[in-house]
Amino acid sequence: MGFVYRIASPSEYLAITGYGINDVKLAKKAWIAPGQRCTRFDISPVNYTFEVQAMSAEKLPFILPAVFTIGPRADDDECLLRYAKLISPHDKLSHHVNELVKGVIEGETRVLAASMTMEEIFRGTKSFKQAVFENVQLELNQFGLIIYNANVKQLVDVPGHEYFSYLGQKTQQEAVNQAKVDVAEARMKGEVGAKEREGTTRQNAAKVDAETRVYTVKRQGEGAKEEARVKAEVKVFENEREAEVAEANSELAMKKAGWEQQTRVAEVEAAQAVAIREAELQVEVERRNAARQTEKLKAEHLSKAVVDYEMKVQQANWELYNRQKAAEALLFEQEKEADARRAAAEAAFFARQREAEAELYAKQKEAEGLAAMGQAQSAYLSAMLGALGGSYSALRDYLMVSSGVYQEMARINADAIRGLEPKISVWSSGAAGGEGGDAAGGGAMKEVAGVYKMLPPLLTTVHEQTGMLPPAWMGTLTGGPSTST
Repeated sequence: MGFVYRIASPSEYLAITGYGINDVKLAKKAWIAPGQRCTRFDISPVNYTFEVQAMSAEKLPFILPAVFTIGPRADDDECLLRYAKLISPHDKLSHHVNELVKGVIEGETRVLAASMTMEEIFRGTKSFKQAVFENVQLELNQFGLIIYNANVKQLVDVPGHEYFSYLGQKTQQEAVNQAKVDVAEARMKGEVGAKEREGTTRQNAAKVDAETRVYTVKRQGEGAKEEARVKAEVKVFENEREAEVAEANSELAMKKAGWEQQTRVAEVEAAQAVAIREAELQVEVERRNAARQTEKLKAEHLSKAVVDYEMKVQQANWELYNRQKAAEALLFEQEKEADARRAAAEAAFFARQREAEAELYAKQKEAEGLAAMGQAQSAYLSAMLGALGGSYSALRDYLMVSSGVYQEMARINADAIRGLEPKISVWSSGAAGGEGGDAAGGGAMKEVAGVYKMLPPLLTTVHEQTGMLPPAWMGTLTGGPSTST
């Protein structure tokens, strides 16, 4: 068996299972492959009619007729999938589906009614219906169903329990009694109202008559005032009209005089305009004659001027051409010279670049040689240090001796004092330590005497080496026990 193309109607879906599908696939149209199974299910809602028997919180039974319109939730893929798995294998009108929906509705209705009194159920039918609707919908969600509409009819008594019948009789009797009371009150209000209306009518009639008389007098006075005012306004209007007529006559006379004056001025201006036009025409004739003579002279001299102009233009073009060619030759020479300089600069740059590369290579090789020498010296010092037993001072002394450091130091010191003639003076203050017996008696004075004995040789040495003489108050130099070399 090959592939089969299936299409669902507008109120149907295709439930596909089998090869290549993990769970259930829902679609409106699909190719059915070998190893797959396709089932159609209808999603149109169905009406379910029930008469639910419930009991209120006072243990009063009643019957709740209801009609529920229930169907799959078409706008939710997950709900459709649950419906396809749980409900679609059964007919929507089958006993199984009917009992399932009826069980959910009866269970929720009974639970809700058991928590409410009969009065609350009866008076709050709308809220009771909404609560039943919400609770039932919560239970139907697990089957993928939704309540499109719920119509709860009037509550009905269970046979043998006449609660609603007695409640209706009570309401009816209360309505009859209230109607009688309302009729009596209406009669009383009618009689009292009739008397009140009659008295009010008489009072209003008297009040209207008095107000009519007052209004009549007022209107008569106002009419007289209005008549006088109108007469005065008419007189004022007549006077204003007469003044306007006089003003119009005056303006008309003034305008006539002005028009006559304008007419005379226009006649004079016309005569003068004729004379001016004659003069202008004469001037124009003279100007045309002068222009004709001018054109004649221009024609005579123009040919000569044109020839001269063309000759000068040709000469100027020739000079310009020569200058352009000279400039082009100069530019060509300068370009060639610039190219030569550029080539020389490039050659010099290349030579310098090669020299720099050669110098860099030499420096690199020198650095490599120094690095190799350093490595060799490091290996040599490591070997010497090992041979000397790890003594850094012995290694230092050996290196200084082997490199001639001591000899160089001696030579440098000898060069430093070469050519000098130093004078070395040695003096003595006598034997001061031989007489121990007199130390206790004259020790202090001996020290002072020793200082005085030491001054002459010291001053003599300073004079010999620096040429400076001591001050006069210290006396003259004496030959002391000093020896100069």
